[in-house]
Amino acid sequence: MRAVVYKGPFEVSVEDVGKPALQHPNDVVVRVTSTAICGSDLHMYEGRTGAEPGIVFGHENMGIIEETGQGVTSLKKGDRVVMPFNVACGFCKNCVDGYTGFCLTVNPGFAGGAYGYVSMGPWPGGQAEYLRVPYADFNCLKLPEGTEHETDFILLADIFPTGYHGCELAGVSPGDSVAVYGGGPVGLMAAYSALLRGAKQVFVVDRVAERLAKAREIGAVPIDFSQGDPVRQIKDRTGGEGTDKGVDAVGYQAQAQSADREEPATVLNSLIETVRPTGALGIPGLYVPRDPGGPDEQAKQGMLGVAIGRLFEKGLRLGTGQCNVKRYNRRLRDMIIEGRAKPGFVVSHELPLEQAPSAYDKFDKRIEGYTKVVLHPGT
Repeated sequence: MRAVVYKGPFEVSVEDVGKPALQHPNDVVVRVTSTAICGSDLHMYEGRTGAEPGIVFGHENMGIIEETGQGVTSLKKGDRVVMPFNVACGFCKNCVDGYTGFCLTVNPGFAGGAYGYVSMGPWPGGQAEYLRVPYADFNCLKLPEGTEHETDFILLADIFPTGYHGCELAGVSPGDSVAVYGGGPVGLMAAYSALLRGAKQVFVVDRVAERLAKAREIGAVPIDFSQGDPVRQIKDRTGGEGTDKGVDAVGYQAQAQSADREEPATVLNSLIETVRPTGALGIPGLYVPRDPGGPDEQAKQGMLGVAIGRLFEKGLRLGTGQCNVKRYNRRLRDMIIEGRAKPGFVVSHELPLEQAPSAYDKFDKRIEGYTKVVLHPGT
């Protein structure tokens, strides 16, 4: 089968690899119809992780079940399904408590697993024609037959639930004002989710014109940080008070306002100043234990200069961690089916799998309007 294979920093290729087969009675094999490129895939693509050449990328996957193991009871051949990026068993302590992003079974010695992602277990990715899904009754979310909402449903694998998770971590409630730092796919989904949850005013901070335009289209207030301090811009629009809640959808590759260089703690510190006293922060943006490409020795060890004194002084609460997709994906699916949510607005390009190398290059460079790419194997 054809698959997107990592070759080394800034290089992927589409190659022939072995087609996955059932290895356990609880497995299914899915024929992939849509698979998306995620911002966290770029961390591996750029050589910022310990990813070894040969890994098949892709943790945002959906398709049609081709084969089922003998132990699978709720699924059958021909079912249309989307898989959380979290690979989870469903029965360990964390899964039972709803923390499927931190499964204790699927990746021994590490809390959590994912398809096609370094350190997240032995699970090949789905930027390919086929994908093996373990613990399939638990990990597959069934979708309506046909092709309707394909571009919406693929976002249930990761970024729609992850954006929603950022709002959940921050406790976004009806009537709140919210600042979302980062207008990439997760940031736009966080802003969209805040509006779905009844926020009265949502700010999206970025400097990429296409992202800011998307934010305006959904009813958020775009804040271009290249035009001035985003904290001041937001406070000027909130009577000097700041927002009730904040979401960090950037993570450790945050850019300094004053120069085109990385400053990993800048978003966290800006949010601490943006959110009013006793407010709350949700941090779905990715931070890593070690960052070999960090701008200084502290960052390379995963340590940041966060203004913890101000956080304490203002009585701010915060929540962190990757999304437990299964906590949200069923209700978000139903909102899509009912016409109450249309997250596919964030997708900028839909391409054949063979165009993945070019798509990675353009998405990484943030050029030609590349904001979210969905690949379609077999087209």
